[in-house]
Amino acid sequence: MSPPRSITVASLGIAQTLAWASSYYLPAMLANSMARDLGVGTPTVFLGFSVALVVSALLGPFAGKAIDRYGGRPVLAATSFIFAAGLAALAFAQGPVGLFVAWAILGVAMAAGLYEAAFATLVHLYGKDARGAITGITLLAGFASTVGWPLSAWLELEWGWRAACGVWAGLHLLVALPLNWGLPSVPSVFLAPEVRHTAFGLPEKPVAAPRPSRRSAYTAALLAFVFAVTWFISTAMAAHLPRLLQAHGVPLATALVFAGLVGPAQVAGRLLEYGLLRNIHPLVSGRLAGIMHPLGAMAFLFFGVPAGAVFTVLHGAGNGVLTIAKGTLPLVLFGAKGYGARQGLLMVPARFAQALSPYLFGLAIDWFGAGALWFSAALGGLGFAALMLLQGASTTRT
Repeated sequence: MSPPRSITVASLGIAQTLAWASSYYLPAMLANSMARDLGVGTPTVFLGFSVALVVSALLGPFAGKAIDRYGGRPVLAATSFIFAAGLAALAFAQGPVGLFVAWAILGVAMAAGLYEAAFATLVHLYGKDARGAITGITLLAGFASTVGWPLSAWLELEWGWRAACGVWAGLHLLVALPLNWGLPSVPSVFLAPEVRHTAFGLPEKPVAAPRPSRRSAYTAALLAFVFAVTWFISTAMAAHLPRLLQAHGVPLATALVFAGLVGPAQVAGRLLEYGLLRNIHPLVSGRLAGIMHPLGAMAFLFFGVPAGAVFTVLHGAGNGVLTIAKGTLPLVLFGAKGYGARQGLLMVPARFAQALSPYLFGLAIDWFGAGALWFSAALGGLGFAALMLLQGASTTRT
């Protein structure tokens, strides 16, 4: 008997919290200590993180196909081992080569162990009814930085960054692995069909799948662009928000307070999606979320420091809902069949944009100062325009 949906969502949400806290949010707390101990510059540590994101982008489609074929339980359980191996390799790294190898291993785990894999798992379990479950795991994993940053900082302070990586590795084996392995099996209707044989024992020639229509390809391109833009903005703000606020004249202490509003705003946005917005089409909620960063940025640009909190709250709320949209929009626009592989392909540009974002937006702040916000506002506007061009009906052929 399969466990209740709430248990599945809770298990996957906790495992996702560990995965995000020990990968995406790890460098922010440990990069400086890593750099000093390994004899490299702090940017080199973040370059290693970018390597992980590139590896994740390249392997994402293959991870999606594996989930389509075998289901999410074995794939996510395997990533628990790979996360542990990458973190252990990071803990034992002795120089830049070991650093990059460790991050590359973590990139393999990130390709098949973060939101896209979790979303695909839920779609294969619940089909078109997966929207609420997707929202549920993002609500839980939305606290990954809230949990991960202080825990990593405390472990580093007490025992050093190597011990911190070792503890995270142990948590993957002792907590995430049992949770992922305890997920329900995927209903057979979603798995790859068995090969049929003729009367002579030879496999029948498979029927060729219909070619995607022009509309389908157009929709996929727009969606990939939206994901790339939103991930670029999200990562840029995560890396540079306090500095950007200061460039606009916000004092450091106030900038930290404003930046601290992003996390609660993300959770509030996801709660809004789970409650008020759950009965409207995901494309509508995606459009509402997509316009929030540009509106907040324009308010901040025109009204200055008093609008700083408005900007960070709108950015956080929009980003929270858009995280859910990355899982629900491909489902409603293309259907559940082949979801994992399609999601992996759609996210390739976003992963590369994410890898480049901290460096490129940092350059924009260096060159233009406060004017760099015009860049992210324009990108957000283009993403919103692409969302407006998307149509709500499924693009798949029946």
